[in-house]
Amino acid sequence: MRTGIIGATGWLGSALGAGLLSRGISRPDELVLLNRSGPRPDYHGYENVIWVANAADLVAQSEVVVVSVRPEDWAALKLKADGRLIISFMAGIDARTLSRCRGRIVRAMPNAAAEIGASYSPFWAAEGVSEADRATVRRLLSAIGTTDELETEAQIDLMTALPGSGAAYPAMMAVAMAGFMRAQGVSDVIAWRAAEAAVVGGARLLEGRMAEAPELLAAYRGYRGTTAAGIEAAEAAGFAKAVTVALAAATDKARRMTIDAGDQV
Repeated sequence: MRTGIIGATGWLGSALGAGLLSRGISRPDELVLLNRSGPRPDYHGYENVIWVANAADLVAQSEVVVVSVRPEDWAALKLKADGRLIISFMAGIDARTLSRCRGRIVRAMPNAAAEIGASYSPFWAAEGVSEADRATVRRLLSAIGTTDELETEAQIDLMTALPGSGAAYPAMMAVAMAGFMRAQGVSDVIAWRAAEAAVVGGARLLEGRMAEAPELLAAYRGYRGTTAAGIEAAEAAGFAKAVTVALAAATDKARRMTIDAGDQV
């Protein structure tokens, strides 16, 4: 099965291509690639991938088409993909708009951790997508991490806001934590290491057991120590509300992007 990637050297498209090759999910001669800058002498160390000059040529040589471009670049593609399985990584371009290319539509939402094969990339499948198609989607997305199927297309906007944000919110926490340390006279190097210990090192304790987060917080509160004091102060300052407001704003932005794109395309 040949997989075409439109945006093959962009952030997510490149991560997908690299993952498919390194994990043996696709052979080099099963990848059909399109980008703005043109063919490269090698693609993640492979020379015998297939480079094409335009979207029509990519569709002609592919059974599956992955669209990994910016939403504002979608209209210019003028993609026609009769009967092909289309997997869109684009926020803001809904299934109604994508259906104009006459393919079987799946929307997926990878995040920046695709680079290291650790993206959570949930997907939603439109009417007409078969169980075999779904198996193909899962296999391809396994090249960059894990996935789940969503119940409704509207949930894609929620995934754009949360897992789609990648390291943004942990980075915000790290900046605030390091800033606190520096304000107390701690050197930059040590301040950043301390923040990393909390944000990165601490998160490892939750990996694979995230649903236990409430119990972990309860345990910290139960010790009635320094961390409990910090948790209570953060809650009193509106920490949970700030996170909720941030995610609501991001979700609203994703929904408005969809409306705008629908009007323009």
